[in-house]
Amino acid sequence: QVRLVESGGGLVQAGGSLRLSCAASGRTFGTYIRGWFRQAPGKEREFVAAIGWDSRMTEYADSVKGRFTISRDNVKNTVYLQMNSLKPEDTAVYYCAAGPGIGLKVVAGDYDYWGQGTQVTVSS
Repeated sequence: QVRLVESGGGLVQAGGSLRLSCAASGRTFGTYIRGWFRQAPGKEREFVAAIGWDSRMTEYADSVKGRFTISRDNVKNTVYLQMNSLKPEDTAVYYCAAGPGIGLKVVAGDYDYWGQGTQVTVSS
């Protein structure tokens, strides 16, 4: 059974940092695009960041550029999201995803595998 499990979410004050992890099991995703999305209450799921299989390419939503960093460890089958300078508007459930292909993917429908999500709450 393929599983993606996120961890590292929590409550943090504005300006603080969190590091999310997403560990995969059941298959290896070394050649897959890995991504992070988020969904705030009452809003649609939105793209946050994506990284290519060899970490040479990354893509970020404008709202997180310069504050968030995506990385991956293919040996550990894990992707990370380092979030710095957090703002209250970053509050959401964060989901990791994996999808096949070469080009970086910013659309949720292009990803085949999803985690269950981890809550990130940023207080003002």
